Amino acid sequence: MKSLVDHLSQYATYHRDPRNIASHFIGIPLIMVAVAVLLSRPQWAGGWLSPAVLVSLASAWFYLRLELRLGVLMSVLLGLSIWAGQTLAQQSTLIWLSSGIGMFVVGWVIQFVGHYYEGRKPAFIDDVTGLIVGPLFVVVELMFLLGLRHDLKEQIEARAGGVRINPKRAAA
Repeated sequence: MKSLVDHLSQYATYHRDPRNIASHFIGIPLIMVAVAVLLSRPQWAGGWLSPAVLVSLASAWFYLRLELRLGVLMSVLLGLSIWAGQTLAQQSTLIWLSSGIGMFVVGWVIQFVGHYYEGRKPAFIDDVTGLIVGPLFVVVELMFLLGLRHDLKEQIEARAGGVRINPKRAAA
């Protein structure tokens, strides 16, 4: 199994432009909540079990296996997404679907705008694990902005390079 640094470094090679990283701070949370919303129906076992819960449990297991501290944080964030998803899933079908689909589409549009600045396709095109690593990348990048996890940042940048404006898209 790949390590935390392996996953984040591979993902980071597709995300070195700060405008692309910034777009992920908005796009990925929108997509995460949208998936939780859309997968929160049907509900079983008195409403506490849904496809969203099952996907979140599998995701939490993946994150916990990479690193306990980040895994716990990601599990909390997944739990918040499930809460939002289940709240919207209890609304009318129109509200449930329009909110879920709306957030999903807007999140992906923001992602693709960021990748325009990057000048590279999204990481998941080459490796589907990018879909699960993306939320972790956003959390880790936020930690870096807060001055945390210098060791992890140095390891990732040693493999992926530093963050810099894409010179081909600098004027864009």
